[in-house]
Amino acid sequence: MDFKDQIDIKRLPEHIAIIMDGNGRWAKNQGKFRVFGHESGVLSVKDIVEGCVEIGIKYLTVYAFSTENWNRPIEEVNALMELLISTINQEAETLNKNNIKLNAIGDLKSLPQKCIEDLADAMDKTKDNVKCTLTLALSYSAKWEIVEAARKLAAQVQEGKIRVEQIDEQLFANQLTTVNIPDPELMIRTSGEHRISNYLLWQMAYTELYFTETLWPDFRREHLFEAIVDYQKRERRFGKISEQLN
Repeated sequence: MDFKDQIDIKRLPEHIAIIMDGNGRWAKNQGKFRVFGHESGVLSVKDIVEGCVEIGIKYLTVYAFSTENWNRPIEEVNALMELLISTINQEAETLNKNNIKLNAIGDLKSLPQKCIEDLADAMDKTKDNVKCTLTLALSYSAKWEIVEAARKLAAQVQEGKIRVEQIDEQLFANQLTTVNIPDPELMIRTSGEHRISNYLLWQMAYTELYFTETLWPDFRREHLFEAIVDYQKRERRFGKISEQLN
């Protein structure tokens, strides 16, 4: 029995977040430049998106480029931006055919203008799709996002739109870039690293974490299904005890 057959379709995570790690190491293992790993990683993204649609995952968020990634060698950053632009242009039609909505979160203003324009165009073309929402975390930092939310609330207090006493978890969450997306139930990180690297810190308060040694360019839907099977074996108590869940 393969992992897909073991999945309980009635208990799927609604939202899966992924840290796509290991492209550079994979390329190095192949004796190639790092950008070759990023290019190969695009194939993994396609397969995972198709796998999510295949079984009925409604939301998939992938950590495509962090704010810290801007500190990488300029040649790699430029190659990543060019790869992002070309991939968006190539895949917009495919996203539409598969009823997938494209979304993006992060400090998008810091991206190259061509990237901003192509991303906005692709999101507009796919905005009415409802089968799955694919969110790209680009120039994203969870700490940046939380600070931005705090600034928005502070401005609203200063302008007299809200009172300090009105600020609660829900009002704060409404200022985040993921305001219309449910919090992820499952987060997958590839390549054997065991950290969340400034990714969706607020949203992952109760997320199940799954780590695999598989490098991202080798990660395929069967690995995704394996992670979901593992997730479904866990008991999500949210502070309660087991007996309260029965």
